[in-house]
Amino acid sequence: MSDTKKLYRQIADSIAAEIESGRYRPGDRLPTERDLALQFGVSRPTLREALIALEILGLIEAKHGHGILVTNTGHAAKAPPITDSEIGAFELIEARRLFEGEVAAMAATLVNEAHIAELEKLIKAMDDKDPVKAEKADREFHVMIANITGNGALITTVENLWDWRYQSPFAKIVLARAANMGMKQRINEHTGILEALRNRSSSAARQAMHEHMDRVIEHLLNATEVLAVESAKQASQDRRKAMAGRFKAISTDI
Repeated sequence: MSDTKKLYRQIADSIAAEIESGRYRPGDRLPTERDLALQFGVSRPTLREALIALEILGLIEAKHGHGILVTNTGHAAKAPPITDSEIGAFELIEARRLFEGEVAAMAATLVNEAHIAELEKLIKAMDDKDPVKAEKADREFHVMIANITGNGALITTVENLWDWRYQSPFAKIVLARAANMGMKQRINEHTGILEALRNRSSSAARQAMHEHMDRVIEHLLNATEVLAVESAKQASQDRRKAMAGRFKAISTDI
């Protein structure tokens, strides 16, 4: 793929073109994510980003037990609402992983006790029941680590990387699906980053930040699967409730 478009857009456009050409018709099942990733030679997050773009366009739908189904062969692919200027959620987190790992490593050589105390307060604030306040504390934690470096370019970049999640509609849609999931684990991971900084270990700080971002990527992969199986889970829960009601009625009669 030599096109200058973003990789996930190239993949989405290729699949959309196959749908529009009639190779895949409404109701047809696309190859599995694994096979598609191998076909295009990309990572799972990149392939998932492309599929989400197609889902937003209304061209495909992931159904539990049925795979990825084509739902539309219209002309949506010719005028996609997702522009090349937008940042995808997965590519955003991958960039943060690369960049913030090094920021944390540098901060570990410059951190002092006042910084540690402030980071501890922010971790406690992440446990706030108000999701807006919890997310604000999360942002401030990462920006604080950049502030420790004293490098204005690093600080601005970390701030921009975080804030792009709100400026890109595509990223915002995907990240919204993962809202309020894995909060306890997130706090534990930030505590791990703090401990590495407290120990003044650059390698441990880098590793802790990488592990945190890896978990975020995996979490996004799981979160984007949730909607696809949500209706199946709900149907299963409804069946269980119905059966429980029947058994209760039977036992009452006996």
